[in-house]
Amino acid sequence: MKKKQKIPINLIPYFRTNHAGETGAVYIYKAIILVSSDKDVLNFAKNHLKTESEHLLIIEDLLEKQHRSKLIFLWKVAGFLTGFIPSIISKKFIFSTIFYVENFVESHYQEQIEMLNSNPSEMRLQKVLKRLQDDEVSHKDEAKLEVTNFSLIHKMWGRIVESGSAFAVKISMHI
Repeated sequence: MKKKQKIPINLIPYFRTNHAGETGAVYIYKAIILVSSDKDVLNFAKNHLKTESEHLLIIEDLLEKQHRSKLIFLWKVAGFLTGFIPSIISKKFIFSTIFYVENFVESHYQEQIEMLNSNPSEMRLQKVLKRLQDDEVSHKDEAKLEVTNFSLIHKMWGRIVESGSAFAVKISMHI
């Protein structure tokens, strides 16, 4: 039987936020798929839902149930609204939302990667986080390709999305 990777105690709150965030990401894409009728958006969302679902399984495999956020229902609702709101507005709002969410997640994962030392027991976790981060950067880049430039309203929305993500991290670090 494969031995489960142990997460260093100081990183458990971060992995709790990762679990909450990947749960939210799954629900962002579920909302987009539910609301959008645009073929390009649907293909984009279905592909990303698959990746985010895989990320969630990876985090769930690493993080014991007792260490996961007690507010999973809230992260599902928040994720769903983060996908639903831009989906009822426009395609450009969808892609700008994904860009700003992934921009935040890229930094969040980078912070954790830097926290891990180079000792052998933490190298695997560092590699896992780097793989997840690389996927998120790819999602961000794909979204950016769809939007040649962000208008002021998209940038304002992006700041709201990033602030909401930061607030969710602060809460899920503890609950």
